Amino acid sequence: MVRVGIVGGAGYTGGEAIRILLNHPEVELVFVHSNSNGGNRLCEVHVDLLGETDMRFTDTLRTDVDLLMLCVGHGDARKFLEATPIPQSVRIIDLSQDFRLAATSSIGERQFVYGLPELNREKIRTAHNIANPGCFATCLQLGMLPLASAGWLQGDVQVTAITGSTGAGQKLAPTSHFSQRTNNLSVYKAFEHQHLKEIGESIHTLMHSFDHAINFIPYRGDFARGIMASIYVDCDRSIEEVQQLYQDFYADAALTFVSDRTIFLKQVINTAKCVISVEKHGDKLLVMSAIDNLLKGASGQAVQNLNLMFGLDERAGLHLKPVAF
Repeated sequence: MVRVGIVGGAGYTGGEAIRILLNHPEVELVFVHSNSNGGNRLCEVHVDLLGETDMRFTDTLRTDVDLLMLCVGHGDARKFLEATPIPQSVRIIDLSQDFRLAATSSIGERQFVYGLPELNREKIRTAHNIANPGCFATCLQLGMLPLASAGWLQGDVQVTAITGSTGAGQKLAPTSHFSQRTNNLSVYKAFEHQHLKEIGESIHTLMHSFDHAINFIPYRGDFARGIMASIYVDCDRSIEEVQQLYQDFYADAALTFVSDRTIFLKQVINTAKCVISVEKHGDKLLVMSAIDNLLKGASGQAVQNLNLMFGLDERAGLHLKPVAF
């Protein structure tokens, strides 16, 4: 059994990690750390866990584990590791953005591998520390990486994507308040979303010559969870060639699937899957990509990485059921 501790277990990603790991056949969830909830039962914060576990949060950190999963805020993971001595024998998966970019991917003797399995599966298998990708970054990269691998990104990439309110985290803000979010749409961080940097690094890994813009317009949606992205580029290849490219690229992917039909968000909600479709309109190629931002976009992908790191079935603990209606 892989012994796992969670740091920052009171938020959305921490809650999702708890739900998965409690039912993971090869994992023992040893502790869930929270500075603000020490002594409280998990189900007092994550109320859906009532009847599932009697565990309590602890405000005392333990290191008698094989892996720590850091479900803390952006900037807090680096501060935590700077302030807290963690034995080198303890592996780390960090869900913040602190170690995703090449220039910031290390701290002390710890070097972090970018944890997108469809891009870095073999590196993840031997990694000691993982920087879990961002949710938008996961959705968009999975839509674009096959084209980059073939050198078919020959112009600017146009992206529109909409995300649920859980993407903003648990802390209440004007743009996440129910009365603001419901029956409403809004654009934010147009052309300058922070995930563009990690997307760019991954694209260049597969297509060194790529020097075009990725024009990304993110939307806030009036739903709780999920991301749907539409990506379009100029493409002179036939739809049959493109479909074959995507099928081949994801032939061995455990949790990314290419559909020959129009996709929709509920196909992926409450799952760790990404679902992709492609279609041609004249000389334009349209790629649609959908994920659950809290699962394939965060905690589910973290568990997928855990499975790879410890030589387990890549989908262990991740046989989650989509919401049909």
